[in-house]
Amino acid sequence: MFAIPANAQEREIHFRVNQVGYLPDDQKEAILFSDKPIRGKVSLIDEKTGKAAGTFQPRKLLAGWGNFKYYSAIDFSSIKEEGQYHLKGPSQNYRSASFSISKTAYMGYQENLLEFMRQQRCGYNPTLDMVCHAKDGRTFFGPMPDSTYVDVTGGWHDAGDQLKYLITGSYATAHMLKAFEMYPDRFDDQHNDLGQHGANGIPDILDEAKWGLDWIHKMHPAPDQLFHQVADDRDHKGFKIPNQDNADYGWGENSYRVAYFATGQPQGLQQYKSVATGIANLAGRSAAAMAIAARIWKKIDPAFAAKCHQAALSLYALGRAQEGFQQGNSYGAPYRYNEETWADDMEWGAAELYKLTLDESYLNQAKVYARKSNTIDSWTVKDTAAHYQLYPFVNLGHFVLHEFVDRNFKDTLEMYYRDGIEHTLSRAEKNPFHVGVPFIWCSNNLLTSLITQTILYEKMSGDLQFDSFLMAQRDWLFGRNPWGTSMFTGIPEGGEFPVEVHTSLYVLKGLEVKGGLVDGPVYASIYNSLLGLKLEKTDKFSRFQNNHVVYHDDVGDYSTNEPTMDGTAGAILMMTHFGNATPNK
Repeated sequence: MFAIPANAQEREIHFRVNQVGYLPDDQKEAILFSDKPIRGKVSLIDEKTGKAAGTFQPRKLLAGWGNFKYYSAIDFSSIKEEGQYHLKGPSQNYRSASFSISKTAYMGYQENLLEFMRQQRCGYNPTLDMVCHAKDGRTFFGPMPDSTYVDVTGGWHDAGDQLKYLITGSYATAHMLKAFEMYPDRFDDQHNDLGQHGANGIPDILDEAKWGLDWIHKMHPAPDQLFHQVADDRDHKGFKIPNQDNADYGWGENSYRVAYFATGQPQGLQQYKSVATGIANLAGRSAAAMAIAARIWKKIDPAFAAKCHQAALSLYALGRAQEGFQQGNSYGAPYRYNEETWADDMEWGAAELYKLTLDESYLNQAKVYARKSNTIDSWTVKDTAAHYQLYPFVNLGHFVLHEFVDRNFKDTLEMYYRDGIEHTLSRAEKNPFHVGVPFIWCSNNLLTSLITQTILYEKMSGDLQFDSFLMAQRDWLFGRNPWGTSMFTGIPEGGEFPVEVHTSLYVLKGLEVKGGLVDGPVYASIYNSLLGLKLEKTDKFSRFQNNHVVYHDDVGDYSTNEPTMDGTAGAILMMTHFGNATPNK
């Protein structure tokens, strides 16, 4: 790419398609861009026959993006015949990546996402077949003396680092459980509860969710106690294998790590303090996870179901007693999870508890919390936000509550979702890729959440007016973006996807684990302001960067190319929705 003469570069046409492919009835649109006007028709080539399945006139797009002057779209939605295809450009010898049109285009990808989740396990890690952080942890800010030992082993490492947060762990657990509840026939059983190969009669998504549930139980050791974080940014001492952790929290390297108690008050062991007003964000969505689990495990393990039922009640009660939000803690750097919303989590917890118990008090409280959260807790109506300020990025409580309310309240809940979608749609109309998210840190998490919100809205309302918008958001994640890359590691096989990700296991062991959703593109202003960020190699996407938004497949860029546990878990419902039932193997 870099050896092409300048005059030849000007004649290049760049194709951007969804590399995974399209379901036969999908809206199917590719984007073309060039420095010269795009003239002539584009052919859709059937790779089995070598013949054109159709020819299409590019439609000029007025909105531009970055360094290229001319953008066009090709709509080939009329082609529904299953097969493997690529697009070939007018008179020039340029073509798109290959892609499929198939009813099974997305089949099984949710299992790849679970593969990445298993890589993130703390305690016993099946990817590495070793045990790490067996001494988690020693308390701070709790009712017990500081440095008291508590067992908070387990859970998942948050991202490329090895911290553990209830902020993200509770959402990941609850999201996986909700995905299973909605699509119970679409998950395989190829692993046991430890994540080792071999079926155990339980879908792998439930094994993975239970890993999170067991950890939440440890973080909630008594009805009036809740821990919210294990370790802090003292962890960030370079890349390391988890069972050889060089971080020292005061008890020596690779030893005990701090466990922060959720007080609902500002916390920090050095100059950087969180802003906290309560614990309802953590308690509410942890209660939601436990309530869903109590329903699911009632047939699998009644004793565990009863334990989850009781935890759901006590967690929700904690949230009622301490309404407000608990943030993440930092130690030597200013970065933390800045969550400032909580009514959405309490709505979700109350709605799930009503579904579990049929106690009318939970239904009434869920309605109150729904009106309190409405759209003000949503990033969709804002152009910017602090890191995780409006987390979680989709309010699943509206969807759960919708089933149990009268027609007028159903309309209200649908309106909350619709307003957010319409705001993102207005943003999308300003760029040729029709993508509707602001490019703040973890923009890919916003995208999967927007897709999920649109899916849920369609299920609630039957209104399909946003379906083509939904497809555009999905297609961005799989290559219909300026860089032509998927945002999931290893997906699709043989395609362009993140490889040089900001994780220790890639850097130190060369492990390429499928299914991890990377943070995604960010505003250049954010990228240029971050500390300790330096590209390790020449930017292979340099021609497609601009002064507004950047993405790098480079281990040095922790802002765009670090796969996250909660981002990956938060994409499972989306991936499962588009996939068919996976066969047992």
